[in-house]
Formats: sequence, structure tokens, C-alpha cells
Amino acid sequence: MTVAVIDYHRDRDRWQSSARGGLAQAALRLYAKQGYEQTTVTEIARLAGLTERMFVRNFAHKREVLFYGTEMAQGHLVRSVANAPASATPMDAVSAALETVGGIFQENPECVRLRDAVVSANAELRERELIKLAGFAIAVAGALRDCGVPEPATSLTAETRLAVFKVAVARWVLRSCQPDLPGILREAMEELRGVLANRAPRDHNRAARQAARLGK
Repeated sequence: MTVAVIDYHRDRDRWQSSARGGLAQAALRLYAKQGYEQTTVTEIARLAGLTERMFVRNFAHKREVLFYGTEMAQGHLVRSVANAPASATPMDAVSAALETVGGIFQENPECVRLRDAVVSANAELRERELIKLAGFAIAVAGALRDCGVPEPATSLTAETRLAVFKVAVARWVLRSCQPDLPGILREAMEELRGVLANRAPRDHNRAARQAARLGK
């Protein structure tokens, strides 16, 4: 009987997960087509072939559909940092973890592109996105502390790497999700290293103009 109960719960969890995914896809399609504010929970459920009651069971609010998978991604980041080789620096450990998340995004670029357009067009959603990223940074910093990395290195590493990740995703979307996101992330990380090493490209003409003004 115990086995039957376990199998039942597994089937139910698998079905609920499928329901959440279907609702998320339906919501994204409607948000992109007619706008987030104009879309109702009833419309989302109908398009997904489910009831409004099922939507409420899976999501507390229609905005949360756009953040489906946040906890899973955060957990993935924490595990990746915790399992990084002992020889890896904190920066390298977090960068590698973010690259794996970028690889997941890469699997469905159209979904990422549509979601970005919906979130960018709504102030409430942009605020929720910032909260999500802040939560990622806190979780990653905690994982680094558990690995023995002291403050302020933990917070500085987590905050800077998440900021670079945000910039890389925006750049990837702007380039129509080409080329691969992990590659763009590595590119952005290298640019940050250049800035920190004082190797950032400069506007030499601007510097010359400023020097000329000071000489007057």
C-alpha cells in the first residue's frame, strides 16, 4: 500500500508540474499577444485547457506565471556553487554556475525573448524581476559562505556576477538570442575583468578635449 501511495503522489506531482508548465506557456502567449494587464486568469486557464481553480492552485497571482521556475533556478545556482572544485575561486565558481543557467535559457530562446518583452513593458513586473535577482544574489552569497568564503567577498562576488548575468541576458535578447548565451556571458565577464584591471576602452578624443579645456 505504501508503494501505491508513493506512486500516486509521484503521478500527481508530475501532473501538477505539467499543469504549471501549460499554464505558464499559455499565459506567456496571451501576455505577448494582448498585454499583461489586459489578460485574465480565466483566459489563461481556458487556453491551457484547464480550469480557473487549477490556475489558483498553482499560482498565487498571474504575475507569478512569469517567474515559474525561479526556485528551481536558484536551487541550481546554490548546488553548482557548493559543488565547485576546491581549486576554483569564488568568482569562477559563480561564473560557472551562471553559465549552466544560461545553458538552460538557451534551450528555449523564444520563450526568454517573449518573457523579456512582457516584463520590460510593465513596471510591476520589472520590480518583481529585480526582487528575484536580489534573491539569487543572497542565495549565492550564502552558498559561498557555506564554502568558507568570508565577507565582504561573498556579497561582492554574488552581486557583481548577477549584475553581469543580467547585462548578458539583455545583450543576448537584443541580438535576437544569438549567439549562445553562455558565450555572451563569458564575454561580459571578461569585459568586467578588463574594467577591474583598468583596461576598459576609453574615448581618447574626449580625454584630449578635457585636457585642452583644462589648459585654457
